[in-house]
Amino acid sequence: MTDHALFLAAADEILGSRGLTRDPDLIEPWLTDWRGRFHGQAMAMASPASTEELAALVRLCVAHHVPIVPQGGNSGMAGGATPDETGTALLLSLRRLNTIGPVDVEGQKVTCGAGVILQTLHEAAEAAGMRFALTLGGKGSATVGGLIATNAGGTQVLRHGSMGALVLGLEVVTPDGQVFSALTPLKKDNRGFDLKQVFIGSEGTLGIVTAATLKVVPAIARRVVIWAGVADVKTARALLLHCEAMVADGLEGFEILPQASLEAVIDHVPATRPPLESGHPWHVLIEVVSDRSGADGLQERCEAMLEAAFEKDLLDDAVIAANETQAEAFWQIRDSISAAERARGPAVQHDVSVPVEAMPAFIDEAVPRLQQAWLGTEAIAFGHLGDGNVHFHVIAPQGTDGPTWHSGDGKAISRDVHDLVTRWGGSISAEHGIGQLKRDELARLGDPVQLDLMRRIKHALDPNGLLNPGKLI
Repeated sequence: MTDHALFLAAADEILGSRGLTRDPDLIEPWLTDWRGRFHGQAMAMASPASTEELAALVRLCVAHHVPIVPQGGNSGMAGGATPDETGTALLLSLRRLNTIGPVDVEGQKVTCGAGVILQTLHEAAEAAGMRFALTLGGKGSATVGGLIATNAGGTQVLRHGSMGALVLGLEVVTPDGQVFSALTPLKKDNRGFDLKQVFIGSEGTLGIVTAATLKVVPAIARRVVIWAGVADVKTARALLLHCEAMVADGLEGFEILPQASLEAVIDHVPATRPPLESGHPWHVLIEVVSDRSGADGLQERCEAMLEAAFEKDLLDDAVIAANETQAEAFWQIRDSISAAERARGPAVQHDVSVPVEAMPAFIDEAVPRLQQAWLGTEAIAFGHLGDGNVHFHVIAPQGTDGPTWHSGDGKAISRDVHDLVTRWGGSISAEHGIGQLKRDELARLGDPVQLDLMRRIKHALDPNGLLNPGKLI
């Protein structure tokens, strides 16, 4: 027997017939990232049914020097869950770790497995009269473990923070096959390092998340969704500050998009209608929410907020969704932007952040700068203005060959965008992670001291370099 054959035979003993597959047809869909940018190979795909099985499997991998590539819903945006092309790695699916414990309404928490799909978690919380306050376009496939591994964001970060802010406790299998269990949350705990923070955002390079205790909050009793047209991003920022002053913590979402993005969605998604009668340079999607204690009068407070905004010349036009159907239609426009852009042709996508107060000036400089430097391209910024995070996409000229453009001009454009973001004191990855897509750019632009500390932590925890090799650092 070859070493691989010995390893796979032992893995079979640990995982059983459901837990390990070498069938190429079953593995193939999981070897390409969501964007189709990266494709790899794997010797097999493991699907452990418990933390204990996973820990034993990791110990086996260490003994046989087999690299491990953890994967949740495979909906990441940076190629962080795709193996390399050597075929020597074990693809580790965490999707069978999908149990959800009872929702603790009084304690406002729930414990669940890493393989739980975000939408399923939403439904479980809602059934108990609570909600998990993180959502994103890929909620039907993204898993809890993947969201923790990338410290994912979404459209509710403005009020509730990124995924890391919602993690109260964590269970992790370490690179040597031990189980770090800290699922019980404590309000105060000064027993040294907060180790769960080491694993949040580490993209599976320091440990494998198997379960988490997550924060839930009371369900929304009422929401008001508003679509507004504004003259520019600076005005949108002033409108954001106005809304925060008027409704405080009730402001849950504040998204911006240019007219071009709205038109792309209208062209791409059948039956989509523009929310406002006329076009505007920029559009703002606002959501204000309340639990039962503040539901009465929410509509009136939002109407007063808009009236005051008109008086301050912060709005050109606005409409309040008349019902839930229209509210969902507004959000569907926002969630369809990326798909609509993909239908237009090749593009390079950047998930960037700068200091919140600097975002309007950054967009005003970056968009014309990139379009002038790369004639025929179209630069578009949209997303979470309140978080200082936008998705900055540069669309290739019409008729461009995708692979050729991505490897040439597309790569150079991304360097320009990242240089510009760094000069503005920002981050080249605000919520999607580094993966393999931005690994070299992080090495080029990252703070040398920070990178050195990250490498030292990686070596200390994973001296054999077996966990998700080639990702992040």
